[in-house]
Amino acid sequence: MINRIRDIRREKKLTLADVAARCSPPTTAQTIGRLETGMRQLSLTWMNRIAAALEVEPQLLVRSEAAEQPRFLARLTTEGAEALPAPRDAILPTALGSEGALLALAIETPVGQYRAGDQVWLRQYGPEQAARLLNRDVLVPRSGGRFAFGRLIDRDEQRVAILPPDPGHRQIVVEHPAWIAAAEMLVRAL
Repeated sequence: MINRIRDIRREKKLTLADVAARCSPPTTAQTIGRLETGMRQLSLTWMNRIAAALEVEPQLLVRSEAAEQPRFLARLTTEGAEALPAPRDAILPTALGSEGALLALAIETPVGQYRAGDQVWLRQYGPEQAARLLNRDVLVPRSGGRFAFGRLIDRDEQRVAILPPDPGHRQIVVEHPAWIAAAEMLVRAL
């Protein structure tokens, strides 16, 4: 088994010390570094502690040596495409967050910045999280099995206001939403 702690930690832009401090109970940056590099055995207990610290599912921390895994091989800079110092696992951003359920929205006709055929992947949150989702694209359930989609522009304890992505449309106010799903990833075929 290959451990992907370093790849996940870097994707989340965390240092060894950040992960060590997030562990329960806290540990040292050196211990996390040894677990990352395989100098110390990654037990099930350590997998659970580190997964909780990184806010991912424990099984995401390891992969089989035989399994084909998408890899980052290069990066695009102002100088053009250049090779990375070493290839690393490409882990979907949706796998890196584990707070709420994942939902997907299929875009069938062009609307605002979205094109027909796009998929918007969203993470579901409770309505009490609305303040942290301001100015993000969200999907909110409405009465009668309908939904509202657009930019979350206002909220209070009882309602949220959403501005649809098409210009010229009026805001939609949803009273007492059961949940709010925030856009995390756009999938667009080339």
